[in-house]
Amino acid sequence: MVHLDTSVLVDAFTTSDRTARAVRAALEQSEVLTFSTLVLFEWLRGPRQTDELALVDALFPRPALAPFSDQEAARAADLYRAVKRPRGREVDLAIAACALTCGARLWTLNPEDFNDIPGLTLYRA
Repeated sequence: MVHLDTSVLVDAFTTSDRTARAVRAALEQSEVLTFSTLVLFEWLRGPRQTDELALVDALFPRPALAPFSDQEAARAADLYRAVKRPRGREVDLAIAACALTCGARLWTLNPEDFNDIPGLTLYRA
């Protein structure tokens, strides 16, 4: 399973044919792609076009998204205490906690934001 970071979602579904091709290739290779409700929040805060919203909703039904529940919140808090310079990285740490709790790899276009997170495996397209 691969969790998408907001950077991948935005790039693939709004701007970059390169990232869109990589997402298609991952799906063709039977990778299970999803993301957390925190990524959904970042995605929805926009700006987004109606067709972009519809495509993401069709590919990633909201009931199937990884939640940010008390378990993920506790894991994110542990990560906050474990990494150097956590301030300003709270959402990234929470996104990482969701991936870790689900046993998923994280696909991001900003690996430097996640390289120091213990136990997190980054997906390389």
